[in-house]
Amino acid sequence: MAAEAVAAAPAGVFNKKIKVKNMAKIPERPQDIFVPLTQDYLKIFGNDLVSLTIYGSAAGGYYIPGKSDINLLIVPTAAGLDKFTDILDTVKSWKKRRVAVPLFMTGNFIESSLDSYPIEFLNMKNNHIVIYGKDVLAGLNFNPEYLRLQIERELRGKLILLRQGFLESEGKAKLLRQLISNSLTAFISIFNALLYFKEGKAPQGRRDTIKEAGKLFTIDAGVFMLCADIKEGIDKLNSEEIIAAFGKYLKEINNICNMVDSL
Repeated sequence: MAAEAVAAAPAGVFNKKIKVKNMAKIPERPQDIFVPLTQDYLKIFGNDLVSLTIYGSAAGGYYIPGKSDINLLIVPTAAGLDKFTDILDTVKSWKKRRVAVPLFMTGNFIESSLDSYPIEFLNMKNNHIVIYGKDVLAGLNFNPEYLRLQIERELRGKLILLRQGFLESEGKAKLLRQLISNSLTAFISIFNALLYFKEGKAPQGRRDTIKEAGKLFTIDAGVFMLCADIKEGIDKLNSEEIIAAFGKYLKEINNICNMVDSL
């Protein structure tokens, strides 16, 4: 996300003095690390730290210990940008506890990026917890046309990648499971954007989003519910059924592309 953004997920901090024995422990609940995470970043930024915000699965109620990353948004003051290179050790340390490499950007950068990345910021707004400072996401508003354009672009790009992934998988069920699991989160984000485009709001939960999208658009919610089962590891599908499910998944995404094009 250009100059001020470092990567697309959070990182963390834990003083080297506290060392590996405690650092390696994966939190059962995201809130278990909020206090030490905040303390470590305050040591670096002090008054130049505007806010720390958790977003994604750790804020949306579908965090899975040991599997889900904890995504972090760091917002410094303009002067705090100069301290960006001071967080390397902190980021590295917190990665051991599944705090991903953080997004790092000022409030002004966020405001000026809403035309380019409306889906990303919309989904952050829908699923976030402020653990320190100002809530920079709550007041964000999104131009519906910017959303529609990115929705169509993302859908078509991901459909192409899924088709390529299918060919590369050689039809092996294990690889198709991974394709479904790895791609579903992106489509839930797109559904959230579609719902915001239609109603100006979107639910937080993955399955609630699928249900609502199925009600308001010509989307077969059952296909995506099955994909959610696969992602969560609760399905009972055999190899042939996985291949069939993947075919329905592709077909439904193609149908959604055509639907969005007509909006």
